[in-house]
Amino acid sequence: MSALFTPLKLRSLQIPNRVWMSPMCMYSAASEGPETGAPTDFHLAHLASRAAGGTGLVMAEATGVRPDGRISPWDLGLWNDRQQEAFARITAAIRSHGAVPAIQLAHAGRKASVDKPWLSDRYVSEAEGGWQTVAPSPVAYDGLPVPHELTVDEIQQLVRDFADSARRALAAGFQVAEVHGAHGYLINSFLSPASNHRTDAYGGSFENRIRFALEVVDAVRAVWPDELPVFFRTSATDWLTENPEDDREGWTGDDTARLAKELQTHGVDLLDVSTGGMVRDAKIAAGPNYQVPFAAQARSESGIPTAAVGIITEPQQAEEIIASGQADAVFLGRELLRNPYWPQHAALALGAVPNWPDQYAYVVRRRARN
Repeated sequence: MSALFTPLKLRSLQIPNRVWMSPMCMYSAASEGPETGAPTDFHLAHLASRAAGGTGLVMAEATGVRPDGRISPWDLGLWNDRQQEAFARITAAIRSHGAVPAIQLAHAGRKASVDKPWLSDRYVSEAEGGWQTVAPSPVAYDGLPVPHELTVDEIQQLVRDFADSARRALAAGFQVAEVHGAHGYLINSFLSPASNHRTDAYGGSFENRIRFALEVVDAVRAVWPDELPVFFRTSATDWLTENPEDDREGWTGDDTARLAKELQTHGVDLLDVSTGGMVRDAKIAAGPNYQVPFAAQARSESGIPTAAVGIITEPQQAEEIIASGQADAVFLGRELLRNPYWPQHAALALGAVPNWPDQYAYVVRRRARN
């Protein structure tokens, strides 16, 4: 039996297989007017098609918990009723194909207010519809403006904003909420000493730097049902300490394993393990499975279930990650953009039973008989 196509139970939620869709920004939401931040017909087709393709869990892209939390003016948000209503039809479509709808709740911090990446990726000024960015410290991401340093009161408001968006996500029909703590965005920028230079209760020591992340998790967990899981996405390393020529202090795999233990005691059910995004010039040794060892380390040292991500493209490759116990699930990103039906083809390759929609199965099976 294929390990990749066995169900995974987290709390009371059973996810039908271990092939999951990674959150990937599409920069396709309206950027002005009452529809700002709401998902569109594109998002409906984009996300539902991956559910039809056999993906066990489909995660909506990084969704801003407030307007200045979006990466770009064209990103999704979940801070009002219109957005919540638009998401509800998407979660219904995902569930109609037997998949689990999930959402990544996010604030982009000092990396916010930028252009679509295929255009320029430059900062979008306030005059152009952008906004002042915020961060734990007034330390700019390379090429972007110096952010506003958050006050303690502003930090506490952000914690409430995450909880409010989680309430809306639940009302919209999502069954998993993921807190985005990776890729140099706001929560990650609190965690890493490369970007957090504070000297108060939110900076300095490891315990202080993880405080905001744990407060957000506590706030989300408090409004999320006990029977449904909460995930946390982490950048397991900034890729600074791995480079002997780089003397900058950064976040490490050991830090991630230590954080994982804390997250588990605060009600996180799975750690979604990515890397990087803190500095633009990090030297990353990218290749197939290059982030899997970090997922394996966090899983081994903390006992928390993990999901691996990053250049996972072949069925047998994904199967080995699960079967060997390096992770409990795999998130596929670009490979699912190239082939929305990758899970169906992988099931066939691994001797499992594909879960084609009835409308497709008739034709697929008939062709196989011929």
